[in-house]
Amino acid sequence: MTENVWTLWPSREALSRMGVHRARRALAAAGRTFAVGILLATTFINSDLHGWGVAGAVLGVLVGGLGFWGFWRVTLEHRLLPSLGLLVLLFAIATVAEGAGLRIPALVVWCACAVSAMERLPLVAALPASAVALGTYAAVNNDAWLTTLATTAGLALAGYVLRLDAEARGSAQRLLAQERAARAAEAESAALAERARIAREIHDVLAHSLSAQLVHLEAARLMIERGAERDQILERVVAARGMAREGLAETRQALSALRGEMSPLEEFLSELVADTAGADVTVTGERRLLPAEASQAVRRVAQEALTNVRKHAPGAKIRIRLDYGEHEVMLNVRDSGAPPGEFTHSGAGYGLLGMRERAELLGGSLEAGPYEEGFVVMLKVPV
Repeated sequence: MTENVWTLWPSREALSRMGVHRARRALAAAGRTFAVGILLATTFINSDLHGWGVAGAVLGVLVGGLGFWGFWRVTLEHRLLPSLGLLVLLFAIATVAEGAGLRIPALVVWCACAVSAMERLPLVAALPASAVALGTYAAVNNDAWLTTLATTAGLALAGYVLRLDAEARGSAQRLLAQERAARAAEAESAALAERARIAREIHDVLAHSLSAQLVHLEAARLMIERGAERDQILERVVAARGMAREGLAETRQALSALRGEMSPLEEFLSELVADTAGADVTVTGERRLLPAEASQAVRRVAQEALTNVRKHAPGAKIRIRLDYGEHEVMLNVRDSGAPPGEFTHSGAGYGLLGMRERAELLGGSLEAGPYEEGFVVMLKVPV
């Protein structure tokens, strides 16, 4: 819906001193003070006021000053009736001053009212108020008619120019406020995204480590229930302790990665399968440094895939292939298949689901399922 330009107030940003440099405000205040001082000095020097007349003139100056200050305040709050009431008061002060022979102060008040009304009121009120003020000024001014006409037109134009300048300043302030709000929202969004990334990294590390420990501890529990040999039970407990150590190491590595201190991806994969018999890593394509999130996705998927093989197909041969493509990196983890382990059906199966969600967040994909005699996990991440 289009706003009516005639009833539209200048914005509060335009009517306030917002966006005006402190030096400019100080210069304007000094200029007004100097002008008022000259006006008062000229008035009292050239007038025949004595006694109560001087007191009345001083009172008129104070009331006029308060009137202009009040006009500034109520227009800032967009209150039309009080604004018009204060203008009427200022008109009355100028009329009394004119009747008392103080023509110059009266003319100054008429001109100031005309300019202020044009600058600070809606046009539907500003035009009549300025017309009354400038019309009265032209009527009481004793200069040549051409000079009076030029002065009147110049004052009207000055008021409108000040209005346009204030609106431009107000628009700039609103745009600046919107830009600051957008930057703040962007910074908050980036902080939330970073927190989510950190939480996801730590979650993935802990989920991988705790899941592996659970496998060994569950095996130890079943062995105890079946009366297995002490050495067999101890072997499982030691394996669980090893997984705990690995989990701590992986947590430190994840924190280092978040600080940008990641080891090369090929080195990480080699270390990952170092203690796994029958596992090898093949790297193809032009090796290069990957973005942190893409590198972390490859690492976590490789860890999850190996954990699943150890858990569901212990003893299977594992083939890891890392391919650096032109626009994406692909990880392929494939096992040869083996008789199901004791804990094939243990766990909730959320690991690969979490990896798939991680890949999709990066614009990639993850596929996992049976292949020939074994199982394959394939990750594609754009880089």
